[in-house]
Amino acid sequence: MFSIQMQVRDYECDLQGVVNNASYMHYFEHARHQYLHSLGINFADYTAQQIHLMLVRAELDFKASLRPNDEFTVTVHMERESRIKYAFVQTIVRNEDQKVMCLGRNIGVALNPNGRPVVFEPFEKAIQD
Repeated sequence: MFSIQMQVRDYECDLQGVVNNASYMHYFEHARHQYLHSLGINFADYTAQQIHLMLVRAELDFKASLRPNDEFTVTVHMERESRIKYAFVQTIVRNEDQKVMCLGRNIGVALNPNGRPVVFEPFEKAIQD
């Protein structure tokens, strides 16, 4: 399972002093991109080949609120959702007490140059590893 360490920045918090819900999507996105880079999957290279990696669904379950300066870990692993859809299963855990703050299941696809979803071999390999 891939993981990355992060820390809440003050500007990510709202007037209530907690992380704004949209920031959790950013945390998950950054972790997904780092995970894919660790697999040798480069968005720019695939885009140049007219293969587009896209999210088609995002599900977040907010469990508790991160606050300014909290340090946390985001984990990522992939599961097959269907023949052409791939689920990025993600968790945000506050480092201080290992409390789960947010759960995510984000569904992605690869589109070919004609805009059609296709089986994406690098994702297939990641699921098998």
